[in-house]
Amino acid sequence: MGLFSRLGTLIKSNLNDLISRAEDPEKMLNQVLLDMKTQLVEAKKQVAVAIGDEKRLKKQWDEQLNQAKEWERKAMLAVHAGDDELAKEALMRQKEHEELAAQFEVQWTSQKEAVDKLKEQLRILNNKIEEAKRKRNILVARQKRAEAQKTIQATMAGLADTSAFDTFERMAEKIEQIEAEAEAGHELAGELQGDTLSQRFRALEAKKTPADMALLELKAKMGLLPGSPASSPKALPSTQQSNQAPKTEGNADPTDDGRHD
Repeated sequence: MGLFSRLGTLIKSNLNDLISRAEDPEKMLNQVLLDMKTQLVEAKKQVAVAIGDEKRLKKQWDEQLNQAKEWERKAMLAVHAGDDELAKEALMRQKEHEELAAQFEVQWTSQKEAVDKLKEQLRILNNKIEEAKRKRNILVARQKRAEAQKTIQATMAGLADTSAFDTFERMAEKIEQIEAEAEAGHELAGELQGDTLSQRFRALEAKKTPADMALLELKAKMGLLPGSPASSPKALPSTQQSNQAPKTEGNADPTDDGRHD
């Protein structure tokens, strides 16, 4: 029991030392697991020693029982030989071995119970270390996620400063102003060069809309514009067809009196 108590104290001490030094959490967890594994190996060695002691006590107990049986056999042999004194001495030696065997039995039983408890605690410790390995992976993942969020927050905090965006807006406005001035200068230069009267008429002609141009083309086609080829205006196409049949000789007008000029 003292072994595992010292083991837990040592691990806790190492953990507190690492935390107090505020090292990288991933490195700290790796170091803690390494210490736990090292102490687990040491604990296994100590448990192995305890198991060895238990086996040695069991062997000594068995040897004392065998010795007691052997001296009992010798006592019987002395009785058969008629030597009661020798038989008594053999029985005395048998009793000594039986007493020693009883003592070894008590020690072996106690040692075996302790070994069984140590084995169980060793299994529990090993399971906890395996669980710590799994938790370590989760903790490292949480650490990396937290660091990523921290970086994102720092970046977003930097973007909260709008001075850079304000500079872009000012530069855009300045460029637009330069472009407007350049375009005005180009228009002014065009107005001040050449025949200004012709330019005014060209500007007037440029104001004609596509509808105006289409109307002029239609009037020209109909011969309604001055200077168009001499031709009579085209009649509008009839939208109705006559229902009367053409006149024939066999179908004369009843009002016709048959006289011709």
